[in-house]
Amino acid sequence: MNGTGIYVYRTEGARFGISFGSAMAIAISWSVNKSILWAIVHGLFSWIYVIYYAITR
Repeated sequence: MNGTGIYVYRTEGARFGISFGSAMAIAISWSVNKSILWAIVHGLFSWIYVIYYAITR
């Protein structure tokens, strides 16, 4: 094996982390604010907003 398998797993894991973080941020934002605009903004910041919410709540 020439090492390409490891690279594939890492990129798939990164994609999952980004999409999961965005989904979690959107869900939290919607439950708190009930605003589509804020949900989109928080989805763009994803993990930053999730960590902020966890620290401040």
